[in-house]
Amino acid sequence: MQWLHNYSALGDSLGLTAITVSIPIFYLFWALAVKRMKGHIAGLTTLLLTIVVVVVVYGMPVNVAISASVLGMLNGLFPIGWIILTAVFLYNLTVETGQFDIIKSSISSLSPDRRIQALLVAFCFSAFMEGVAGQGAPVAVAAAMLIGLGFPALPAAAICLVGNTPPVPFGPVGTPTIMMATVTELPNSIVGRAIGLDMTILALVIPIFMLVVVAGRKNVMGALPAALVAGISYAVTNHLVSQNFGPELPAIFSSFVSMICLVVFLKFWKPATIWRFPNDSDIAEDSTHRYSAGQIIKAWSPFIILMIVMGIWGTPAFKAWVAQELKWFITIPSWPGLDGIVYRAAPIVAVPSKYAASYRMDFFSAAGTAMLISAILSMVVLGLSPAAGVRVFKKTFNQLMYSLITLTAVLGVGFLANYSGMSYTLGLAFATYTGMFFPIFSPVIGYLGVFLTGSVTSSAALFGKLQQVTASHLGLNPLLTISANLFGAVIGKLISPQSIAVACAATGLVGRETDIFRLTVKYSIYLLLFVIVIILLQAWAFPNILPKIAAVMLTQYS
Repeated sequence: MQWLHNYSALGDSLGLTAITVSIPIFYLFWALAVKRMKGHIAGLTTLLLTIVVVVVVYGMPVNVAISASVLGMLNGLFPIGWIILTAVFLYNLTVETGQFDIIKSSISSLSPDRRIQALLVAFCFSAFMEGVAGQGAPVAVAAAMLIGLGFPALPAAAICLVGNTPPVPFGPVGTPTIMMATVTELPNSIVGRAIGLDMTILALVIPIFMLVVVAGRKNVMGALPAALVAGISYAVTNHLVSQNFGPELPAIFSSFVSMICLVVFLKFWKPATIWRFPNDSDIAEDSTHRYSAGQIIKAWSPFIILMIVMGIWGTPAFKAWVAQELKWFITIPSWPGLDGIVYRAAPIVAVPSKYAASYRMDFFSAAGTAMLISAILSMVVLGLSPAAGVRVFKKTFNQLMYSLITLTAVLGVGFLANYSGMSYTLGLAFATYTGMFFPIFSPVIGYLGVFLTGSVTSSAALFGKLQQVTASHLGLNPLLTISANLFGAVIGKLISPQSIAVACAATGLVGRETDIFRLTVKYSIYLLLFVIVIILLQAWAFPNILPKIAAVMLTQYS
């Protein structure tokens, strides 16, 4: 049996089809923002609704729709759910052993000001985690750290979602940008240079925007020098690395430089007024204990170990060695009920082509496994017994159970949207009905792609070629819309149900996904408008700012 995509299934009308298949998206928005439904219930009901819609509208066979959903749910459990589980487990180990109190004290010793602490953890540290791990780990670890420092749960989640935006196209190890280069058949270095320009601009804005999220507009100026140091040092490093060394290293190098610069700056500068949350503990309480350098290093050792292990796991040489020598993986090269059945159609592809479906569980090379190994090594360093470690792991699993259900449901929706053709229908509708105003909507497509799939990489895979071909047909530089897709996708992570589920799990807000969504959606809209302005300036005011080679590439697709 073969089933061909039909992107204009209703009355041969692309617009009518797009509006109809958007129903699950509107439902999910309503469930989270208006109905304030628990995340796992909203996710599961959205998945069921999506199955009904694609079967009725597209005529997708029921068994094929279920198969696509199950494949997505399995991907939600591994590798993504595995990363979240092990990341929170590592954090919980530091709490169990009492080491997080020392970590909290060491950060507070740099500054008791909550704005500065947010910059250190949610911007600098989380960006490093994005560079080496990605897939939810940065938000999970950074949000848990802020909670441990005494941040209220809801602001902690929002702060981390906002702060973890500039490194995303380059983490882990450049994966989203490399995916975009792959689907558009352009060199990694060229795509990396284009999106690198956008992330350089975003890095200048996000630390200041974070201050607004943390403390409100009236309290920005007091910590502005620190935000400028963190943002400028990150932006300059990001620009130099992305323009000269490709997409693999910008997030790692930029975050490290930013953190060092901010720590050094804090040795010479302090905010005139210390800002704390209204019901915060007294500053004096945070400064009661003074720890030695050895105690501080020991307390930070789980995260030092994590950085080292993740750095090794992220190298191509290590991945190649694991694949060739260890071969610890389970692979299903042809996913039953899906592979060889679904075919993509024109204009997405020139001729109908098979939409392959497979599953591979690379257990040893997975970032979650690297985190587990880091946790085990940390147990040894911290002197925690295996029995105690097992107890903490069970506690962590119970803490995350409903969030894992939400993740599996959301990934099921994302995969079903891809295999049914729903994602392509929506992308084509944007391209068809916007014309020369496409640069305005180009980042919106990336934004929507991440809302659907929870992944910037998936958004690139979904809409990268569409962005490229549409730009060429309109006489625009394809690098403009390709980078716009990534730029918009980065902002989409603020409202992605997957990202929100991660933040809820890390901050103990399971069941309150709607509260985070209602808070972050307004921030995402502000930032999306900012992105659109930048893209319009690149399209009409400064077209030559994009890499020079782009003009040559354009002729290949005209």
